[in-house]
Amino acid sequence: MVKIKENLWTKNFLILSLINFFLTLIYFLLNSTITIYAINNFKASTGQAGFVAGIFIIGTLIGRIFTGRMHHSKKLLTMGLSIFILSSLLYFADYGLMFLTIVRLINGFSIGVVTTIVATVVAITLPLSRKGEGVSYFAVSTAIGTGIGPFIGLYLSQSSNFNTIFMLCFMLGIVSLGAGIFVDFSTVPVRNSKNEYTELKLSNFIEPKVISISIIILAASFCFSSVLSYINLYAIELSLVKTASYFFMVYTVVVLISRPFTGRIVDKKGANFIIYPALVIFAIGLILLSSVTNSTTLLLAGALMGLGFGNVSSISQTIAIKSAEPNRLGLATATFSIFSDIGSGFGPSIIGLIIPLIGYKTLYMSLGITVFVIPVFYYFLLGRKGSTYELPTVK
Repeated sequence: MVKIKENLWTKNFLILSLINFFLTLIYFLLNSTITIYAINNFKASTGQAGFVAGIFIIGTLIGRIFTGRMHHSKKLLTMGLSIFILSSLLYFADYGLMFLTIVRLINGFSIGVVTTIVATVVAITLPLSRKGEGVSYFAVSTAIGTGIGPFIGLYLSQSSNFNTIFMLCFMLGIVSLGAGIFVDFSTVPVRNSKNEYTELKLSNFIEPKVISISIIILAASFCFSSVLSYINLYAIELSLVKTASYFFMVYTVVVLISRPFTGRIVDKKGANFIIYPALVIFAIGLILLSSVTNSTTLLLAGALMGLGFGNVSSISQTIAIKSAEPNRLGLATATFSIFSDIGSGFGPSIIGLIIPLIGYKTLYMSLGITVFVIPVFYYFLLGRKGSTYELPTVK
């Protein structure tokens, strides 16, 4: 008898992936341009501009903690998207640097709320037999947003003005809200008790079962943040500015090609089968980046980043989802995302202090060696327990 595959491409999956793509694109579009905006329009110092960029991450973290404890509903999704739209409008108001900082905090909070809901609902509604494959397809929407966002942001900041950037964010928010109305929440489990998370204890804010894999993604995201934030400055030093504009496009293409295959492999053979080689490839990519001398090696490094980190991030998310009980998927998703945000959000600030001391080449070489060590930690935290992570069946 031929076994029929359970359908991944449901209406919910497509709509939620679209919303995730738009918000990820906005996230990276704004983060790649807001420091320039703060410096040019408000005469902010580099430190002040960095704070304006970083406060967004604080808002996102607050949003994730807030949402992880709540029942995910259409009402909450609509509320998060509405706050995002209103806060996007506030970017047009010119009331000084402090006002911009507050707007960034609110904007980050709303994205933290929405992306946590979106990722959780996807995790709940994916078929058990194709969970890894489904998460990998969903993560493609994140990867495309990660690659295209900075590209669009830098292009618009050079060829247009910041009001165009803010208008684009506002319009994408409107489209996301319109799409969100059609999401079906009927399969999302309702909390059994209203007092389930009222007690002030750590397990009511984070999911302990995903701490191990969250530590891994924090370390990997920290290292990758050096690429996201400083590849353009490194390219200027190498006189490869034009090539650098295609770096994340190559990254995105490789992710698009590889993730569907790696997701299916995880479902069949387990996470360890992919996570170890992906971490090694990521490390090689960083080391290659430290020795770039021409366009070919720079783009090759981008491809290795996509094959390496691009799959580490999606497979880690799959492990997090499969490690949690169904009624705690919201907390699991929020916990994983919080650790990822800490790595990618605060990494640039710490790395920015190191670059003047050792330079870009030594930085990427050091980070590459660091990533080579991550598989050892992964082995002791998770890998030695086995390569499969079974999601408990909903009763």
